[in-house]
Amino acid sequence: MLNETQVDAYLRRLEYHGSRAVDLVTLTALHQAHLQQIAFENLDISLGKKLDLSTDALLGKLLLQGRGGFCYELNQAFALLLETLGFTVSRLAARVHNGKEYGPDFDHMLLLVHLDGQDYLADVGFGDCFRRPLRLGSEGVHELGLHYYLLADGESHYVLMQAKDDGTGHAQYRFSLQAHAIEDFFEMCEYQQTSPLSHFTQKSICSIATLAGRVSISNNKCIVTDGVGRHVHTIHGEDEYRAMLLEYFGMHLTKDAKIGKLLARHA
Repeated sequence: MLNETQVDAYLRRLEYHGSRAVDLVTLTALHQAHLQQIAFENLDISLGKKLDLSTDALLGKLLLQGRGGFCYELNQAFALLLETLGFTVSRLAARVHNGKEYGPDFDHMLLLVHLDGQDYLADVGFGDCFRRPLRLGSEGVHELGLHYYLLADGESHYVLMQAKDDGTGHAQYRFSLQAHAIEDFFEMCEYQQTSPLSHFTQKSICSIATLAGRVSISNNKCIVTDGVGRHVHTIHGEDEYRAMLLEYFGMHLTKDAKIGKLLARHA
């Protein structure tokens, strides 16, 4: 749980000034604000800095340093905020689909929020994903030309699907509703940071949702998607990389950060 000062700082980071009532309106507003204010990023992995899932470390990184993180960091921090506000939250484990097959257990962490007799998926740590909480048993959500919905997979598992509104769905990840403690994710968090088989060690990524689409920096490319299309810009040098981090993400890296490692693939 967070203290009052930490909650206030978190909400300032989200630029959220709305109600703190335990209801779907608040959950939806916080979920959307998180995706638009705190980046999905793995820059510390590329820079060789070990990630820490303790509460103090997470709040220091997200709130004091103005940084983002990946699924274990972002969804754990969001869970702590929601729980402190009075929401009932479970941490779920998922296996991410890479286009061919599913990854290992605990490959991803997402949240289940129990609210007014209904269960809602929340996920602020998967990059390009649903922006509004996704109610179990619903037809899904339609956002910016995409449809997110769930398919039952056996008796106890679900698959999150993403499809263009006029196209075939593609699996994003597979999960069960079994709740886990954050400690259950520690081993895979370590794997994601260190294994050459992890896609997080193969490239750097920093990505954030915008009202019209998304902005991402992946190695030496900046990709902007909006209502017009997809625009790709090649980043030339460390100064331009830092400038784009500041412009699009409001993010500063330390002066000694080896930006060259972020511009190049690592695998």
